[in-house]
Amino acid sequence: MSKELHFDFDRVERIGFSEAVLCKGKTPAQIASILSVVKAHSGRVLLTRLDETQFAELPEEHQGTLDYDASSATAFYGAPEPVWNEKSIAIISAGTSDISVATEARRTLEFHGVRADTINDIGVAGLWRLNKYLDVLTCYETIIVVAGMDGALPSVVGGLFASVIIAVPTSTGYGTAEGGRTALNAALTSCAPGVVVVNIDNGYGAAIAAFRTLRGRPDRQAAPPRAESTTS
Repeated sequence: MSKELHFDFDRVERIGFSEAVLCKGKTPAQIASILSVVKAHSGRVLLTRLDETQFAELPEEHQGTLDYDASSATAFYGAPEPVWNEKSIAIISAGTSDISVATEARRTLEFHGVRADTINDIGVAGLWRLNKYLDVLTCYETIIVVAGMDGALPSVVGGLFASVIIAVPTSTGYGTAEGGRTALNAALTSCAPGVVVVNIDNGYGAAIAAFRTLRGRPDRQAAPPRAESTTS
C-alpha cells in the first residue's frame, strides 16, 4: 500500500458500511492505485464524484470492472450487497436539476443493499405535485428530501410526515441562492421540528444517514451474507 493511501478495510466490521472513495481532486492514476489495492484485498468500494473525464482516463483494466453511472458520478467496484431492505426509504427531489444529487443517494443505498424509491420534480412551486404522493409517502420510515433554490421542500415534508426527514440542500439556483447556502440555511432554520440536514449536494452523506437509521433492526441483523467481490 502506498504511503499516500491507507484504506480502511475494517470499517465494515466497525460501523457496518465500507469506506467510500471521494474521487474529486484525485488523479486517474491515484484512483487506479486505490482500485488496485482494493482488488488485492478482494474488496469492494463505492466511488463518488467520479466525473466522466476521470473515468475515461482510467486504465481499461479498471474501466471494465466498474459499474459507472455518469448522471450521479458514482461507480461500484464489486457487486452491491444483496438487497436486504426494500421500500422503507424514499428519495424525493424538488426539481430535475436536483436529480444528480438524488441519484447519488439512491446509488449509495443500492451499493449497501437498500432499495429506495425515488420521486422527482415535486417542488413547492407546484404543491399539487406533492399532493399526488401524500398517501404514498406516508408509508416510508425515512424520506430524503433533495432541494435547491429556496430550499422550502424539506420544511413542507417535515410538517406532513412522521418519517425521519433528511434534507439535502443543493447548489441549484440563481444569484442569492449562493451555490446552495440559502437552501442550507433554510433547512437548518426549518420550523418543522427534527429535520436532519447534511451538507450541500451531499447525496452520499444523506444516504449513509438513512442507512444508519436502519441499523440494529431485526431485518438488518438477519441480512444475507455479504456479496463476494466481482469484477464483471
